[in-house]
Amino acid sequence: MATGEIVRSQAVEDYAKAIFALEGRSSEPVSTNALAARLGITPGSVSAMLKKLDELGLSTHVPYRGVRLTEKGRRLAIEIVRHHRLLELFLAEALEMPWDRVHAEAEVLEHVLSEDLEALISAKLGHPTLDPHGDPIPTADLQLDERTTRSLESLEPGDRGTFVRVSDADPEMLRYLAGCGIAPGDRFVVRSRQPFGGPLFLAFGAREQTIGGELAHAMRVELEDPLAPAEELDGRD
Repeated sequence: MATGEIVRSQAVEDYAKAIFALEGRSSEPVSTNALAARLGITPGSVSAMLKKLDELGLSTHVPYRGVRLTEKGRRLAIEIVRHHRLLELFLAEALEMPWDRVHAEAEVLEHVLSEDLEALISAKLGHPTLDPHGDPIPTADLQLDERTTRSLESLEPGDRGTFVRVSDADPEMLRYLAGCGIAPGDRFVVRSRQPFGGPLFLAFGAREQTIGGELAHAMRVELEDPLAPAEELDGRD
């Protein structure tokens, strides 16, 4: 799964991963300001590192528009994403670390994980396809299968489906969901929602739950066919 002889550093890997994540949100090149905001640094600091990525053949600059990863840069980013999500799952399953803590630990360990240890972790976990937050884990040959999902906040009363994924960037959100007993794989139906961007009222099996604001935006779901016969929800498959 080697990405070739690249002068690697944590900063280079962090930039490649950040550009990759932002590219997934739009077909446009990634702007310096967007990249700086994601990394929590100043736009001036970004410019110098982007020059280095360009010299390494990991990115290309689009004049007056932003930056794109090259194929080499994309493979590097996906490799780090694989490390990160495998580590999150290993920490959650093998070490029973709460899902709101695994992201921060994986952010550090992803940069030092060897190819041999990566393979051992994957085999130990049964070559998994999803991390604890429902994010897809790239394959060993760096293929990433992104499922089509919708934001929970976009749903209307009567919609039903399965909660499949949530951002791991906010530990408080994850702790709140855990406290509510809600996890990826849980089925739900939307009972009602308040107008003007108000909260949604959901049923997870026999449990009623109110979800609104940032949390509804962060939760991704797969909808069931509205023409299919409805089954009684039991919370989790």
